Amino acid sequence: MNRKTKKNWYAALKEKFVKKVDERTQLMHHLRDAQKKGVINLEALMMIEGVFQVSEMQVRDIMVPRSHLIVLQENMGVEDMLAIVANSGHSRFPVVDESIDQVVGILLAKDLTHYHDEQSRRSFELKDILRPAVFVPESKRLNVLLKDFRDSRNHMAMVIDEYSGVAGLVTIEDVLEQIVGEIDDEHDAADVINIRRSGLQRYSVRGLTPLDEFNQYFESKLTHDKFETIAGFVIYELGHVPERGEEVTIGEFHFKIVSANSRRVNSMQVSLLSENEMADEDEKERVGKEKSEAKQSAEDTRQSAAAAGNTKSGKA
Repeated sequence: MNRKTKKNWYAALKEKFVKKVDERTQLMHHLRDAQKKGVINLEALMMIEGVFQVSEMQVRDIMVPRSHLIVLQENMGVEDMLAIVANSGHSRFPVVDESIDQVVGILLAKDLTHYHDEQSRRSFELKDILRPAVFVPESKRLNVLLKDFRDSRNHMAMVIDEYSGVAGLVTIEDVLEQIVGEIDDEHDAADVINIRRSGLQRYSVRGLTPLDEFNQYFESKLTHDKFETIAGFVIYELGHVPERGEEVTIGEFHFKIVSANSRRVNSMQVSLLSENEMADEDEKERVGKEKSEAKQSAEDTRQSAAAAGNTKSGKA
């Protein structure tokens, strides 16, 4: 492939991608107009937006990180397993060997109900009820994962990182919630985790996290008279409801929107900035402001010159 052909191929690919993005943006504008006119209701619009976002999001954006996993040890007795199952309220559990990176299978809570008395427990063999574990990479797209879940009739997958270590887990419910919103059950009120550490100085934060909880977790002092959640605070700072992928730096925090629709921010990635990074962000903001002011000044000058030219033409 010569240089000219390669350049033409790249230009065609870029044009196709940009066109696809523009068409999707136009479609969403039409759908929002339809909602305003009452053609479709707000819930339908939000679900359609969720469908589009699922095709762009990756498993790492919604997974439960390894630090929050509840696992069963392969060498546990059935009594110990039943105790953990009863206390957690979950229905599926990774079973591990010596470490969390050694997942040997998945155990369904319902399969333990057969061992409810002493006699049945004597015949307990884990291998008889253990199901194979499914592994997916952090980078897998959610729409592809959802199709895999449907095709395999599987509801849970272990997430692995680039070194083949366990990074977390993801369920079909996690994916569906990106489309239809939170799916609450009788255990969610106690199990909800608003802030999860997802890497070095990086955290996954729910939009509904109260500002007080956010401040307590990060020992910060973010406050606002009108908003009680971190999503409301970020929306106020931006001046609009952000779209997925938008970013903003507020003090020592860098916020990146992970999931959002036309009405609310569902989740975001929060990174803690070092002093040097904060200084760099301040410099970027200063330079950006100067460029904006210079552009506005040039536009004002152009309009003034045009107005002056029109005045001279009128006199002539």
